[in-house]
Amino acid sequence: MPFGYASPEQIMRDKADYARKGIARGRSVVVLQYVDGILFVAPNPSRALHKISEIYDRIGFAAVGRYNEFEELRLGGIRYADINGYSYDRSDVTGRGLANLYASNLGRIFTESIKSLEVEVVVAEVGDEPDGDAIYRLTFDGSVFDEHGFAAMGGQADAVLGRLKERYRESMSLSEALEVALAALTEPGGERPPVEQLEVAVLDRNREHRKFKRLIGARLDRLLAASAAPPAADEPEAESPAEPPAKDTGEKPPPTGPDGPVDDGSSPL
Repeated sequence: MPFGYASPEQIMRDKADYARKGIARGRSVVVLQYVDGILFVAPNPSRALHKISEIYDRIGFAAVGRYNEFEELRLGGIRYADINGYSYDRSDVTGRGLANLYASNLGRIFTESIKSLEVEVVVAEVGDEPDGDAIYRLTFDGSVFDEHGFAAMGGQADAVLGRLKERYRESMSLSEALEVALAALTEPGGERPPVEQLEVAVLDRNREHRKFKRLIGARLDRLLAASAAPPAADEPEAESPAEPPAKDTGEKPPPTGPDGPVDDGSSPL
């Protein structure tokens, strides 16, 4: 056997391990559905380098890993969407089409290049109704996963995903969805990311034309306050007025058994 030989299977395993380690060093990103659209939440200390972005009218993008690599993917997706929307119709630009494009490029790079990209990507599209929402997660080797309800990637993704499964439910409000996302991103007993290090955005189906919107400043502060507010306590029931003592009429009370008063046959049916 020639010196330095490695089987194709070993080369692929080494590429995959290298990519997974690089992605795991990043911070997790959570994407989940809520009643009015799709929410993106990511701890991100940088205000200039975004992990969450808009691609087209109804399509959002989130990524973890090497910034320069997933930024190139994002720009390529924007060019693809602009060209297809201009050449045909804006409705022809779909999340599925963009996910297929990314899958093809990621798979080709993983197979042909010496080094695979250290990225994981989510492409999300909001529909007119919740049934029309779509979340596609793409891994470094071009695999595509059609997620339902929520997705997590990067960092301790398995642990974050487990906490999401415990807390997620359908038709949550935006503040409830944000609370679920933050709880999933927080280690048990750990502290939540400070608000100045949170990157939060939505695809809101109720907005006109462009559905993507970043949540920053006072809007984000209000949502965080609403998500952290404890549920309202039930009001105490009003006490019924005390009944006056029964007058002594001299009549004997009805006989009582273990299950209550015994019918002596005089009660009406």
